[in-house]
Amino acid sequence: MSIIIDEELCTGCASCMESCIYGAIELDNNIAFVLPNCNLCGACVEVCPEEAISLDRDDVKAQKIDISQFKGVWVVAEHYKKKIHNVSLQLLCKGRELADLLQVNLSLVILGTDFDDKLEEFSLYGMDEIIYIKSPILKDYYSDLYTKVITELVLENKPEIILIGATPTGRDFAPRVAKRLSAGLTADCTGLEINLETRNLLQTRPTYGGAIMATIRTPSSRPQMATVRAGIFKMPEKVKKNVNIRKLEYEFKEKDSVLKIVKVISKTRNSVNLEDAKFIVAGGRGVGSKEKFRIIEELAEVLDAELGGSRITVELNWLDPDRQIGQTGKTVSPKLYIACGISGAIQHLVGMQNSGIIVAINKDPNAPIFNWAHYGIVGDLHEIIPALIEEIKKTKSEQ
Repeated sequence: MSIIIDEELCTGCASCMESCIYGAIELDNNIAFVLPNCNLCGACVEVCPEEAISLDRDDVKAQKIDISQFKGVWVVAEHYKKKIHNVSLQLLCKGRELADLLQVNLSLVILGTDFDDKLEEFSLYGMDEIIYIKSPILKDYYSDLYTKVITELVLENKPEIILIGATPTGRDFAPRVAKRLSAGLTADCTGLEINLETRNLLQTRPTYGGAIMATIRTPSSRPQMATVRAGIFKMPEKVKKNVNIRKLEYEFKEKDSVLKIVKVISKTRNSVNLEDAKFIVAGGRGVGSKEKFRIIEELAEVLDAELGGSRITVELNWLDPDRQIGQTGKTVSPKLYIACGISGAIQHLVGMQNSGIIVAINKDPNAPIFNWAHYGIVGDLHEIIPALIEEIKKTKSEQ
């Protein structure tokens, strides 16, 4: 791909320069030209008032598609041992909201086997339709078979939005499907909204290491695809409604895949499931040291909560990597989140901002975390937390 600037149409208005967050456009004699650090994002194309800038997509089909033919919101389910991953259910909750705004159907797409007795249970999560792709081989995940089936389904049914969990599985097949469909895909979204005028999906995600939040849209291609981390959206409430169930059987054989599953390992060790935790106590740099982190552990223990931390606590070896919360760690949404000595950088906020109640303890009254906290305590955490632990123990003993 390349950016093409028509010098005859360019007026040197500098709109393209202002839109480029990479500083990859300059003016020479009132004519815009592109610098080598251009990443082909296309922002300049959209803002040019003279339509003097175009994005030459050499590897994409040249003909334009009729996006009005695409209707519906799909959630592609991820499952393990006949249980749907929580992120898929959370996406059904957000998908229902988007589908209602667009006045279209919400569909759950599930590839697997032996789900016949589970479809009635799945239908309680608010979708209008379940598309069940059944094949014995799909009890396990095969990236090439997932890509083939989902691509064929999209070409036949033409959904306008597809939501996928940003899990290792989702991150594997989603870009493969997007490539085959010449569709746009935004990874690791933390926000999804709809522009009703254009029916564009506004997909928000952190960029520049979390320094800024970018909102991305794909105005000229369909479907609009996004992967979303677990814990970003709420779980749906169960409702009873008539759900259309389409069951499509595929006669796949092992030879149909280039992959071969040799062995399935459930867990290599006791892992931490922060995404499902109801209560989390997290510490940051302000705790002081690995030894001083013990007070955070004690608070977590007395509250029957999981222990977490910011990225710096992992880098300093105060915590194990699987307890990191934030953009490069876990995304959580517990009922109660207690942030101890955490300043509140955007990289951390991305991972916990959807918590039910956020309590912040920090000696800096200007710490950004207080802008997000429901309750804030300004002071030395090593004085506050011991007193808090004592009161909690006292309350428990009186019950």
